[in-house]
Amino acid sequence: MSQKHIDKLIVNDAYTEPTHHWAYLREKQEFELREGRRKAGYWKLSGVGRKGTDDLGEFVELALVNQVRPRVAEWKAKGYPNVTGTTRKLLEFWNDTTQRQYPFFWCQLEAIETAIWLTEASPSEKTGITIPVEDEGWQRQCLKMATGTGKTVVMSMLIAWQALNKIANNGDARFSKNILIIAPGLTVRDRLRVLKPEREDNFYQKFNIVPSSMWQELLDAKIVIENWHTLAPINENYGPKVVKKGPESDEAFTRRVVPDFGGAQNILVINDEAHHCHRPSFDEEKEEQEKATIWISGIDRIHRARGLLRAYDLTATPFRPTGRNNQGEQLFTWIVSDFGLNDAIESGLVKTPKVAVRDDASIGADFKSKLFHIYPEVKDDVNRNVDPQEGLPDLLTQAIDILGADWLKEKEDWQKLRPTIKTPPVMIMICNKTNTAARIEYAIKNGHVITRELSDKEGLLRIDQDALDKVEADEAGEMTKNKRELAESIREKVNTVGKEGKPGEKVQCVIGVNMLSEGWDAQTVTHILGIRAFTSQLLCEQVVGRGLRRISYDNLSEPEYVTVFGVPFTYLPVEEKPGPPRPPVAKTKIEPITDRKALEIRWPHVLRVDYKLNYFLELDWDKLTPLELSPEETRTVVEVAPVIDNKPDLTKLTELDLKKLGDEKRFQTVKLQAAVRLRERFAKNWDGDPASHISQLLRMIDEFTESKKLVIKVPKFEHTELLRRIVVALNIQRIVEHLSAFIKSSSTEDPVAIFDSVRPVRSTATAPVWYTSKPTQPVLKSQISHIVIDSKWEGSTAFELERDRIPGLVSWVKNDHLGFEIYYLWKGKVHTYYPDFIMKFEGDRYVMMEVKGQKTEQDEAKWAAAEEWIRAVNLTGNFGTWKFAAIEKPKDLFEAVKDI
Repeated sequence: MSQKHIDKLIVNDAYTEPTHHWAYLREKQEFELREGRRKAGYWKLSGVGRKGTDDLGEFVELALVNQVRPRVAEWKAKGYPNVTGTTRKLLEFWNDTTQRQYPFFWCQLEAIETAIWLTEASPSEKTGITIPVEDEGWQRQCLKMATGTGKTVVMSMLIAWQALNKIANNGDARFSKNILIIAPGLTVRDRLRVLKPEREDNFYQKFNIVPSSMWQELLDAKIVIENWHTLAPINENYGPKVVKKGPESDEAFTRRVVPDFGGAQNILVINDEAHHCHRPSFDEEKEEQEKATIWISGIDRIHRARGLLRAYDLTATPFRPTGRNNQGEQLFTWIVSDFGLNDAIESGLVKTPKVAVRDDASIGADFKSKLFHIYPEVKDDVNRNVDPQEGLPDLLTQAIDILGADWLKEKEDWQKLRPTIKTPPVMIMICNKTNTAARIEYAIKNGHVITRELSDKEGLLRIDQDALDKVEADEAGEMTKNKRELAESIREKVNTVGKEGKPGEKVQCVIGVNMLSEGWDAQTVTHILGIRAFTSQLLCEQVVGRGLRRISYDNLSEPEYVTVFGVPFTYLPVEEKPGPPRPPVAKTKIEPITDRKALEIRWPHVLRVDYKLNYFLELDWDKLTPLELSPEETRTVVEVAPVIDNKPDLTKLTELDLKKLGDEKRFQTVKLQAAVRLRERFAKNWDGDPASHISQLLRMIDEFTESKKLVIKVPKFEHTELLRRIVVALNIQRIVEHLSAFIKSSSTEDPVAIFDSVRPVRSTATAPVWYTSKPTQPVLKSQISHIVIDSKWEGSTAFELERDRIPGLVSWVKNDHLGFEIYYLWKGKVHTYYPDFIMKFEGDRYVMMEVKGQKTEQDEAKWAAAEEWIRAVNLTGNFGTWKFAAIEKPKDLFEAVKDI
């Protein structure tokens, strides 16, 4: 019987095969508790549904897994026929619950039993089972296990089973005692050293993997653990130049990578986080393509030299990314065992993610709370290269404040309810770039967020995983000693988050760039914020996976939760609608033509325009435009819901308590910090006493927030003033931006252009090569080969520009994929303006031109920013003379440029 309300998400015992599962009934928008285990499979969008609907599409079975499962179960029920004596002894030992305090999880036993069945069961039992083979002739078997379900224990079982069988019978070619384990980085590699039996902290003794009678034999196994960088071809440019080096042979490569194996044949490979090991797709991210190529090519070389027994892949997300703009991933076709995230949640093995499903502000394009997927709303702002003190967009600030308030409540609850846990709950933030992480870190450290407790010096940690990976990959040791030591210190701190007595024990907020290290096993994560593009469900599951490990495994029937903002996580690998392949669409190549050097147009990349300010600010309040804030656009109530069977359970909504954000004391602190923020923004251009400046700005903010220039439409009821303070507090950055624009424009001094220090000048000559299926037109008076015709007016304008009717015109270009951008403020938010065309005239003169039929108020803000940009650039005297022109129709072009 279906039901609206799920009273208990955990319906299975982690130590026995699942007996029930929750199914979502799309037609009724209800849940049904069904008997039996859910089939292995994934959802593929039908192509019919639209954003915000409940169309989950088509469920596609993992046919191979669903073929193998019942046969393994039947084989187990019969007492494991046809296995070796060594294997039988191990299986009996693993299934004996008296041998250890906690039994192995069902999913761990199922994974190892599947591997054993595929190797040792009689051929007749495996009739019809076909596992694909790599082009090079070696086979992979993937054991898919959700994050936090104990993959490393399964690895130790695989090693013990393989090595002990080979040592017992050296002639049995089904086994190997030479085992290469490949990890996605040094962090995971170091953690996997517990798979070496000779170590004191080895897993074989910690989890009682082998009987004591077999322990001595296990020490004869040869286990090599490396990160994927080791598989890279040798750098022939490194070392003495007098020695002539030829190409490294496959045999030499193998001896270098696994010298401990000597000349041994039949090597076994175990790939951890194996989704990085795949045949690369050349439209995927460059870094992922490089990692995939090196990883799998290295295994190919070992196989050619020595012969590979097989490779076991362990990963929670066995998908190969399909490209930068992919709508999904390609599932590995060699998955033989599957215990997915929903299975793990229903068995109590991991935390249940709670996502923001709705709030009392405006919704996003997918009919969900904008907190569900933040990046599309703020991408223009967070992709700017600006100083760290640049204020964050309001939606991002609100997300930090709301999550921060909930995190603080969690911390207070831990002190009361979890006194044995000496480390704090942890919030992690995954950013799109270093610049964004620096802005967030600055905002937290300087009290620009309402939850001041996050700014604790020992508790705040920013880590650039990309930079750290580069240090890890520096096998040649070319990094400076100080840089390496600093990287090691940061890595040790982030890797011990939540561990008492370790360097990371006091960390409570981690700001990461790109991704945190895979294999990161912090158990105390309670809140996750994503501020980056999520082009695939693989990325979503990897990010959320960082916070799914349980704090306690003592009572698995009691759920634990992690609250997630900004990660559009549905557990659904999304693919296009199945059917016959579509014919390829012809695409035009758009590129700069090097032979047209004379037509090149160069422009400065301006990050912002500053002004020298008067010591005393005397503002004309009559000219200050009003700013309207509304509770409908501000999240004063946020509801989160746990996710099960691919859907948030809207019957278990939890409202986050935001009342602390409107507390009078905190409200005054918010305004003071806003004044400090304004002062920091103008510090370089405002001489005098900083304390006096802050006093002036605080008075201005106080007057503005109490004036009629700030319009806040709140309903009249008992808590009107509290609600008003919450709205102001959660929109303080919009107020700062609004006032800062007016302060700058009121200055009587000349504007100063601040250029991008990394790439201060851009040009048509360095424009990217790209392809489009849109209508195009080749052009001759531009260095760019074609113009894309997005509208009839643009086509008509290009036609006029190509004709020799404009005196002095040297060249022109449409601003498409050029990176010519001007930042401007509109209603207190940062936006990006892309002018339509740039025209170059004789005498180093330029016109920035906009073709616009009907002008709006927002256009006024764009064009004012363009005029400000031009004034600042012209004053430098280094980039020629610029002019801005806005025309209503192409024929007005001649009138607009006649005086240039």
